[in-house]
Amino acid sequence: MGSWLTERRLAQNSARLKKLREELAQLNEQVTVFADDAADSELRAMVSETPGAAFEANDARKHAVAMERHRQRVRDEIAELEARQDALLDKLTQK
Repeated sequence: MGSWLTERRLAQNSARLKKLREELAQLNEQVTVFADDAADSELRAMVSETPGAAFEANDARKHAVAMERHRQRVRDEIAELEARQDALLDKLTQK
């Protein structure tokens, strides 16, 4: 593979990493908000002991869990791209 192709892939990988890191920063803030909301809803459900409050608490917890899963997927993709970037850099320096 030519070095120009390696450089091109490296640039694309770097751009994708930048976008994912920005997304991860936003997700970190959102996960905190969703987790706080879920905790508040759970507390309200315990105090009020109504089915509606319990439903809201369960719904808020599901949202928080879904956001955490999404954040983990982004982290995993970042790790994969970093490994790919290392491999491309190795390939580029070997020439």
